[in-house]
Amino acid sequence: MLGKCCAALHLVRMDLKEMFDPDGEVPPAIPAATLVIFRNCPEGGAPQLLMVQRSKEMRFAGGAAVFPGGRVDEADRELADAHGANDEEHREELAARIASVRETLEETGLVVGLHQRPNLEEARAARAHLLEVGALGPVLQAMNWTLDLDGLVPFARWRPKHKEIRVFDTRFYLANLGTGAVDLLVDATENTHLFWASAEEALRMADTGDIKVIFPTRRNLERLALFDSFDAAVRHVADYPSRMITPFMEMRDGVPWLLIPDDAGYPVQGEILESAARG
Repeated sequence: MLGKCCAALHLVRMDLKEMFDPDGEVPPAIPAATLVIFRNCPEGGAPQLLMVQRSKEMRFAGGAAVFPGGRVDEADRELADAHGANDEEHREELAARIASVRETLEETGLVVGLHQRPNLEEARAARAHLLEVGALGPVLQAMNWTLDLDGLVPFARWRPKHKEIRVFDTRFYLANLGTGAVDLLVDATENTHLFWASAEEALRMADTGDIKVIFPTRRNLERLALFDSFDAAVRHVADYPSRMITPFMEMRDGVPWLLIPDDAGYPVQGEILESAARG
């Protein structure tokens, strides 16, 4: 029996090394962006964050609660070029911000990242147009809107390094809605539920099984729970600028853990691999 256990542990070590080997080849990743939207809690207290519950049928993070967002499209890059992208990295950065605005409008009906403040009817018209044309540029032109991409604050960039499932290179941005007096409308094709919750509330919901959160979402919620306001989050980002976060595996007392660097501003750096939901 002991021999079988040792052999099984050896296989676990080999499989995990294949998935999370820091010195191994980095597989291609799909560029993506997500938006962490703050609003003032109507009852006071910690700011609330907008989260969407993904459909269980979705291949990535099916059934999980996440922040609105999605992959970067070529049309986002073309719009980035029109907004003065001056090199490839700048182009990808602008395209990711544009994608976060587009995906948020598509998934929630919420318009952020503009110089203007659209009303509810305008937001609904814009969303309908977006669903029809599939790109943000024509919507901006039709509504006579202009992007305020500097209003989106880079928070983090997560890029797992494993070969078992699809890998996304996801840039996280912060946006401030202020009073948050808005109506939301779920995109029923990818998501089933929209809700506002403080970071601490979302973590409690995850712990009680009311929602499912994947490893990056949990780590980011723990970090977001440090802040009592949007301004506090922005100040924190000044001390811990957005950087690439690549989880890695480490054996601790014979148990595999999934970890992130301890100098990136996250209060919790990992958990036992078996308990970590990875999408």
